[in-house]
Amino acid sequence: MPPVRHDRHSVVDCALRLLDRVGLPDLSMRRLATELDVQPSALYWHFASKQELLAAVAERILDTIPAPDAATSLADTAGSIRDALLAYRDGAEVVMSTYALRLGTRRAQDALGASLGDADQTAADAVFEFVLGHTTLLQQRMHAQSIGAVAPDAADPTAHADEVFDAGIRAFGSLSAARSPR
Repeated sequence: MPPVRHDRHSVVDCALRLLDRVGLPDLSMRRLATELDVQPSALYWHFASKQELLAAVAERILDTIPAPDAATSLADTAGSIRDALLAYRDGAEVVMSTYALRLGTRRAQDALGASLGDADQTAADAVFEFVLGHTTLLQQRMHAQSIGAVAPDAADPTAHADEVFDAGIRAFGSLSAARSPR
């Protein structure tokens, strides 16, 4: 049987499966190559670095958010971004790491900017960073609970996560509306 040929899409598919199975700390190029039954150097044919691969993974994670549309509410856009991040183990951390290095597209920020009706992307970036931080907190708490690292009687900072998320998005919407020219 001839060896399977991989393209960027299939490598990202495999990276997402591995991400869900082992998490970001254990998602290495070597492990990915083993999973694909290729030499690690073969991955560099498709991606110049692990960060470039993670940027492609982040883009795939965010692919499900709606295209920028002024008719979509800020709450719906922010919620769709949070849902996309939560769909994958460590999804927020992957997206945050590529955002910090300014790799990948601005799909999420553009969608938020359209929802804010704001040509100034600073507000969209602020909301995106809030969504990333909020979702990272949720995912870290879920991971800690899954490995038994949380005492059963410990206070849960995520107990009212939906209410906190909604309040934050409302606050951003109010601030944006207050600074918009009339």
